Amino acid sequence: MSGFTLLESVAVVSIVAILFAIGVPSYRSIQAASRASTEVNGLLNDLQFARSEALKQGLTVTACVSPGAAACANSTNWHAGWIVFSDLNGNGVVDAGETVLRVQKPFTGGDTVSAGTLKLITFNRDGFALNLPSAGVVMTLHDSKSNKNATRCLSLAVSGMMTTQTNASAPSTCT
Repeated sequence: MSGFTLLESVAVVSIVAILFAIGVPSYRSIQAASRASTEVNGLLNDLQFARSEALKQGLTVTACVSPGAAACANSTNWHAGWIVFSDLNGNGVVDAGETVLRVQKPFTGGDTVSAGTLKLITFNRDGFALNLPSAGVVMTLHDSKSNKNATRCLSLAVSGMMTTQTNASAPSTCT
């Protein structure tokens, strides 16, 4: 006779269930961290693009919160989406004749970005960020469960330099 006994089958099913119970939370944590990295890198990419366009065009370029993709919102909720546009007069408003260069849709999964009172970032033709405090700003992305392993930060200096960090690499500034 060949085959498995009932005791062997129950043992295998029990082991698989234990491994599954251990693996699923770890997978969710990895998935949240990956999503947060993708989202903060999208913001970084668009801000670098804005700075690059300001340097290339020799004009001011602004990135601002915009859930509707046509105008800047009076909001600090960067997770609601943003736009990058050529801001010919540097007033932080999409006026007639100013081109929207990029549009970013809202984040998914309930992730949020805290950026203090920062509603927009304007880069001048020299690549400097005009409307930041002298020490720069840190934009912090939290996943929907406030998992510290998934927290990502984007540091932006007045000089236009940008870096991303994790809570593990910079626990004092990325919280």
